[in-house]
Amino acid sequence: MDARVPLVAEQLLLIERELRVQGWWDAQAPTVQALSSQEPFCVDTLSFEQWLQWIFLPRMKQLLESDAGLPAVSGIQPMAEQVFGGQMKKAQGLIRLLGEFDQLIAGAS
Repeated sequence: MDARVPLVAEQLLLIERELRVQGWWDAQAPTVQALSSQEPFCVDTLSFEQWLQWIFLPRMKQLLESDAGLPAVSGIQPMAEQVFGGQMKKAQGLIRLLGEFDQLIAGAS
């Protein structure tokens, strides 16, 4: 087993917690059409926060649960910095957590 798995699992929980704390957690899922976007980060159908909640977190949890192996690279923090450029103070905790996730993924297995 990849030694990063428990660390990544913990990081995913921290990201979810931060989304909830900031009020960026939706109680209702987006439509199937919105979730089916082919654009990176579903930029045409979802907010970044929705993408984190409904696409990123479930897919990462599925990878961990199925022992499918972690991705080789991640670059979510730069996207978050771009998205939250106007509200950096509110988003700084989430951006930091996403950066830590990127670093975990970039680490050797």
